[in-house]
Amino acid sequence: MTDQTTAAQEEQGAPQFSIQRIFLKDLSFEAPNAPTIFTKEWKPEVKLDLDNKSTQIEPGVFEVVLSVTVTATVEDQTAFLCEVQQAGIFVLGNMPEQQMAHILGAFCPNTLFPYAREAVSNLVNRGTFPALNLAPVNFDMLFAQYMEQAKKQAAEGQALDS
Repeated sequence: MTDQTTAAQEEQGAPQFSIQRIFLKDLSFEAPNAPTIFTKEWKPEVKLDLDNKSTQIEPGVFEVVLSVTVTATVEDQTAFLCEVQQAGIFVLGNMPEQQMAHILGAFCPNTLFPYAREAVSNLVNRGTFPALNLAPVNFDMLFAQYMEQAKKQAAEGQALDS
């Protein structure tokens, strides 16, 4: 997009979205029970935890951090723990607050997830564990569930105040 196009959109009040940068913010891999864990039959229980937070850096510019934690256990012993914080800097403008919340809470994490997924896969491979490819995640559904839960909590809070 050219500067003229961007300027024209700003004048018209058209919604704006652009990715400034995608980067790895933090990375950790632990195999606390190696090498004995390699002698056990590989039937892991894999737990995936996701978290997302956004911070406004300056007007219209946001950092979104997607935290992915994968824990694999075999026979109640931790085989590995992998933590990735994949981040991005996004520019958003000229949009309603609800749409901005959806972009920061669902669209941006959806953009970041493939990068985090690749980092997890590479770390597990470097730990010499069998391949782990995380399934796609429906961040739109997770965001909708979060918003529904927030509405319920707000309604319960109002009921308590009455």
